[in-house]
Amino acid sequence: MFSRLIFRNAKRSRKENLIYFATLVTAVASFYIILSLGRQDVILFLREFESDAIDKLLAQMRLVYVFALFLLFFLILFANRYQLNRRSKEFGLYLMLGMRKERLVLQLLAEGFVTSVLALLGGILIGAFVAEIISLTVSKLVGQGIIGHQMSLSVSAIFSTIIGFLFIQCTALVILGGRLFNQEVHQLLYEQMDKKTDMGHFKGNVIHIMAGSVMLGAAYWIVLYHFMDFAGLLLFVALALGSLGTILFMRGFGKLLGLMASLSKRKTTKGLHTFTLRQFQENIANRSASVAVTSILITLSIILLANGASTILSSGSHLYNRDSSLYDFTVQGDRQKVEQFLTSEKMVPYVEDLNLLEMGRMKYLYEHGEEDSPLSLVDWSKLREQIIMALPSSYKERFLSGEMQGYSISSENPEALNLLGVLEIDAAKPYLIPETSYNGLLEAIGERPLNLHSDEIALYFNPDFVPMDDLGSMPVLDHILKKAAMEGESLLSINDQAIFIRPSTPMRGLVADRSIQILSAFIVPDPMFERLINTETYVSYWNFRIPPKLQDEQGLMIPMMEARDLLKASGFDFESYLQNFGRKLFYVVAGSYTTLYMGFLFLIIACTVLALQFLTQMKQTAGRYVTLSMLGAKRHQMKKSMHRQVLLTFLLPISLACVSGAVGIRAMISFVMIRIEDNALMYPIAFIFACIVIVILAIYGVTVARTADHEIDKLRWKPNID
Repeated sequence: MFSRLIFRNAKRSRKENLIYFATLVTAVASFYIILSLGRQDVILFLREFESDAIDKLLAQMRLVYVFALFLLFFLILFANRYQLNRRSKEFGLYLMLGMRKERLVLQLLAEGFVTSVLALLGGILIGAFVAEIISLTVSKLVGQGIIGHQMSLSVSAIFSTIIGFLFIQCTALVILGGRLFNQEVHQLLYEQMDKKTDMGHFKGNVIHIMAGSVMLGAAYWIVLYHFMDFAGLLLFVALALGSLGTILFMRGFGKLLGLMASLSKRKTTKGLHTFTLRQFQENIANRSASVAVTSILITLSIILLANGASTILSSGSHLYNRDSSLYDFTVQGDRQKVEQFLTSEKMVPYVEDLNLLEMGRMKYLYEHGEEDSPLSLVDWSKLREQIIMALPSSYKERFLSGEMQGYSISSENPEALNLLGVLEIDAAKPYLIPETSYNGLLEAIGERPLNLHSDEIALYFNPDFVPMDDLGSMPVLDHILKKAAMEGESLLSINDQAIFIRPSTPMRGLVADRSIQILSAFIVPDPMFERLINTETYVSYWNFRIPPKLQDEQGLMIPMMEARDLLKASGFDFESYLQNFGRKLFYVVAGSYTTLYMGFLFLIIACTVLALQFLTQMKQTAGRYVTLSMLGAKRHQMKKSMHRQVLLTFLLPISLACVSGAVGIRAMISFVMIRIEDNALMYPIAFIFACIVIVILAIYGVTVARTADHEIDKLRWKPNID
């Protein structure tokens, strides 16, 4: 009998409070997803390149899980207190019929345990399914067949989810059970009377609104113009001012809503307009602090979702960008042995566009002997003058007056300033690349070879480090070089020999990943390379690509990993594009998983608090709807009034959150903490995330409205209700 009572009450509780149960299921699913991250294909793939970073990321995810449990504990405490208030008369009847308080508390714990078990079962099943979808989706994005995907269920994630969830659920129920144990029967039967709403004085409420607005304005000003001042310490001041300003604004605004009702021209009972505003006013005024907290949570949610989306856009938009990275593998070692291995029978299926890259520093000139200070063979003073003349006027004046000290290479700088900075670093003792090596690279991308004359060179700039336009070119430099070529002018000399510079040279990455990290180089004819190279700095690399035909048949990742395994067995030092790709992918995963997870968690918690708060207020004021029915109000009129109350209850904190969130996003964009490079992709992604947020809010709003409709339907027995 007792067990049937427990299961019946638990079932009824889930039906009557579906919002809370759905939130528990969602929370359990999110816990499993974050804890099972280590079993996802993308993480297994990244462990091969960024094992230490992945271990740190997974440790960070465990901290996020603990923080999420902490937040969910207060939500469970709040929601279960709402449940107890709704069932207070029921508990009082149990005690009147002879049930002992100990048994009543045991019943409460048992009902909570049954609900928790069902939430765990549903949440883990949903979480496992969503985790597989995420894993498969990311695998598809990074290349079909990146890893032989297998269905995986993380036992450790399930165990941690169960332990953590049951712990906070039982702790909350024990706390509330102790409160129930200390209440008397008459308190349960007749419920505690609601505190009278303190609307305060008009002047005091206006002061609250003005003080809140001033604090919010100060917080916005700090965030927009002093975001990183004092090492970011002012940001904490802005957060404190913004939070306190939100609370004061909500407190004053809620209490002044009555003025709107009294000044309204629609003072008739038609549509229950005044009743709607009064109910909304009481809901906000009584719980201004919690409404303000939900607004703050939604603000944080908006900013975190924007940050996570921008990480995907800024990192993911160039995740597959091979414009600067041409080769899939770079192998270093004895030239003949490496060539022999790469042309062997087992490697031939994986090798195309095999090219030997040779390079080294230009030698120095010593006038009287090596004991003297070395002198550069390069005189680029004429080119330097032309670049200075190409500077924007403001930069040119500062440069010529000597105000500019030092250089920085940045996409924010004018192209000419970046050119000066790069050449000041490298032009005195430049890197040299023989023409045949670079012609092999040009041939691989379908460009014509350089065919340099004996007195001609080409300038190379590394597109991975030197900013270029969208076409991968440098218009200012090309203009200077084309003008010099038309006039037959030499802008550079090497060892007192006039040298002409070939304009419009295509720029590509020299190796697969990071074995060569240079800013610039001179591409010179082979005889000049042999004559000017400092043999002590000479290095050589073999580069190759996976054949396109093999990529079409198997995708890029499978042949790359097979070729990588063969190279590992050979003992040669090598690097692959997989390392560069994996590093970029790690930044996407690490930068988006946490922020998106916390953003959605904050949003769900805020919506649940708003929903339960509204239903609590409706339960406490149910008698008013009975009175309305006795006065002649129809059921559809009360439902329409209640729907408007739901809309206003959600719109108020969301409206302020949108303003604060927009300010936060604008500040983070200004200080390059949110960076979106692909504007074409920005709008559809932003639209998708906005739709997700709206859908979540709409689901909660509709569910609250339907639950409230059910409460009004219970009033059908009243005479004039229909």
